[in-house]
Amino acid sequence: MTAPAERRASPERPRLHFITGRLAEPSLREVLERLAPRVGFMPTVQVMNITVAALMTTPWIAKRLQVPEGTDRVILPGAVSGPLDVVRAVSPVPVERGPEDLRRLDEYFGQKRADLADYGSHAIEIIAEINHAPRMTAAAILAEARRMRADGADRIDLGCDPEGGWSGVADVVKRLVDDGHTVSIDSFDAREVSAAVQAGATLVLSINSSNAERAADWGCEVVAIPDVPSTLEGFEATIARLDHDRVPHRLDPVLEPIGFGFAASLGRYLDIRKRYPQAAMMMGIGNLTELTDVDSAGMNVCLLGFCAEVGIGSILTTEVIHWARSSVKECDLGRRLVHHAVTKRSLPKHVEPRLVTLRAGRPEAHGDAALERLSAAIRDPNFRLFAERGEIHLVGRDLHLASADPFEVFAALAAAGRDDVDPSHAFYLGYEMAKAVTALSLDKDYRQDQALDWGHLTRPEIAHGPSRAAARVVGATDPAVAGDLPRRDPLPGEETA
Repeated sequence: MTAPAERRASPERPRLHFITGRLAEPSLREVLERLAPRVGFMPTVQVMNITVAALMTTPWIAKRLQVPEGTDRVILPGAVSGPLDVVRAVSPVPVERGPEDLRRLDEYFGQKRADLADYGSHAIEIIAEINHAPRMTAAAILAEARRMRADGADRIDLGCDPEGGWSGVADVVKRLVDDGHTVSIDSFDAREVSAAVQAGATLVLSINSSNAERAADWGCEVVAIPDVPSTLEGFEATIARLDHDRVPHRLDPVLEPIGFGFAASLGRYLDIRKRYPQAAMMMGIGNLTELTDVDSAGMNVCLLGFCAEVGIGSILTTEVIHWARSSVKECDLGRRLVHHAVTKRSLPKHVEPRLVTLRAGRPEAHGDAALERLSAAIRDPNFRLFAERGEIHLVGRDLHLASADPFEVFAALAAAGRDDVDPSHAFYLGYEMAKAVTALSLDKDYRQDQALDWGHLTRPEIAHGPSRAAARVVGATDPAVAGDLPRRDPLPGEETA
């Protein structure tokens, strides 16, 4: 098979010149072999005399750049540091940065899976409940509502206390409405409900035979529930009363916790859908997410999948218990995933990586042979860290240490007589090793100087890296010299293009 760099460009295809390092070259050529015909360009590849592409700087590249005749654009690795102007000054064609990870070249060139072209639509409303709202200040409620809305909530539900009597409900509702929120009130206290509705609430939770007669006075939509969920006692009578009074309503047969009728309660949702095929329905999913010792994301997606198949158009979620503190965001991502699965009749797999948090980031293993080659090729005083095959691997100039215990790795480093590890560099290595151990424990992918992948919970990491400590070791004060030192250390095969 002819390598992309060796093909001749046709007149109608632009020629793109990619810059990379030695380790990334095979992976880059493999990606370009597949991508170039699909996108419609002719690639050439210049392999710089450096092991890791991300260690390059733009001034360093500018001194070594060789642009083939007929090139239309030059694409640098995304993690290359320095201004592009210095490369543009010596290039006869435009220069740009590519993605930091060459696996994202497809996305960089606008290539998306055909079945995901319209991904992101949904059909389920998220009602986010602020529990015990009467015990909070209006400012705290407003702040919580804004946070939930940013995470995807469509409606803010004010959960009232059982004893009722919240005198400040109208003021809070008005402040929320004035701030652009759609509001519901969860209370059986008729005075609280009346005040909330008059202030702008547009949905009341919940109505059964005890207060159905008041619903006509409120002039807004309500949620009907049975008097006794296990038998649906009183449900039909309440629905009939609301129909008679022409009160718009949603039906919620009530989801029960595991061990208290969970399976039977799911059956009741199916039964109610058959009996009322056109009715709007709601499910309060907190009885599962809040009352089950398990991270909430998977539970939320399963319940949303049930809702999508049954035609339940709204869910009520809460974020009280610590393992469910991201439920609103999970539901926002999950409702899009299940909508795609149901409407496209496509498995909800390899579609929404942000929902995979604990095991996110498929680990890559490079093997001892590749790490030994890297050790032999390194010329700078810095260390590369890898987490694979159950061990932490520390690779440096003519050095390759490995152990499942980071303390053993550090002890072996000290025994090797390396005198180029000052306190700040040691702190850096300890920080990175802690991340590596976490990755090994959870079978996650570890990339030095990059945040571990926690799906939608990932916190961007400010890469400090060992470059400053290394610069002190070798006495590099000139930015041009320091620029040749490692800025970040990605995994071989995971480097930028």
